Amino acid sequence: MTQPRVDLTIVGSIGIDTIETPTEKQEEILGGSVSYACAAASFFTHTGMVGVVGSDFPQEFRQTWENMSIDLAGLQTVEGKTFRWSGVYEENMD
Repeated sequence: MTQPRVDLTIVGSIGIDTIETPTEKQEEILGGSVSYACAAASFFTHTGMVGVVGSDFPQEFRQTWENMSIDLAGLQTVEGKTFRWSGVYEENMD
C-alpha cells in the first residue's frame, strides 16, 4: 500500500474551544492552530498534520479533517483530556 501524498505538514496545537461574544457562546468546538492552518492549506495542497489529542477527542472532529482530505497519520491520541481553551470577546471584540 502506498503512502498518501502530503506536500505540506503542519505541526502545532489542537484544542477544544469555548468562545463567547456579546451575542453568542459556542462550547466544545474544534480549535487550535493546526486545525485552522490545515483547513486553509487543504484548499491549495495535500496537507498533513502532526499533533496530539486526548482520548476524549470527538470522532466528529476527526471526520471534519477527513472530509477536507487532511492526512491524519501524524495525529497522536494519548490517554487523558484534550487541551481546552476559552475566550470571551467584549462589545469592542478585544
